[in-house]
Amino acid sequence: MRKALYPGTFDPITNGHLDLIRRALGVFDRLTVAVGTAREKDPMFTVDERVEFIRDAVRDLDGVDVISFRGLLVDTAKQAGATAIIRGLRAVSDFEYEFQMALMNRRLAGEIETVFLMPSESYTYLDSTIVKEVAILGGNLEGLVPPAVERELMKRGGGGESA
Repeated sequence: MRKALYPGTFDPITNGHLDLIRRALGVFDRLTVAVGTAREKDPMFTVDERVEFIRDAVRDLDGVDVISFRGLLVDTAKQAGATAIIRGLRAVSDFEYEFQMALMNRRLAGEIETVFLMPSESYTYLDSTIVKEVAILGGNLEGLVPPAVERELMKRGGGGESA
C-alpha cells in the first residue's frame, strides 16, 4: 500500500488544497493530511478547528486521514507510515522554498521522497492568506473554500463594506 503525507497549516483549507488531495489520491492508496501548529504564522483558526474543517471537506473521500502534528515533518511521515511527502507548487515562486525543504527532509530521512504536485489551473492563484484577506474585506468566497469554512470566515472576518 502506497501512503503519502500532505502537510500544511491549512489556515484555512482552500479548494486548491482539496484539489491536491484528490490528485494525491490518484497516485497513492492512502493520504494523511497533517495540520501543523504554525505558531509563527499567527493562525486565524486553532489546530482543532483546521483539522475539523478538513475532516468535513474530505468526508466523502476514501483513503484520507487527518491529523495534527508538531515537530519534524519527517518524524510525522514515519509515524504515519508514509513513503512520500506531498507538496504543492502553484508558481515558480514556490519552488525555491519547497526545493530547500525537500532537500533537508531527504537529508533527515532519505527513504521518504517529496512529490510535487501542481493544482488545477483555476487554483494557481489561490492561497489561505488571500482567502483570509478577501473575507476580512467582505468579498465573495464562493468557490474558493469549502462551505463550512466560508461560513466561519464570514462570521469572523466578513461583512466588510463594498466600495
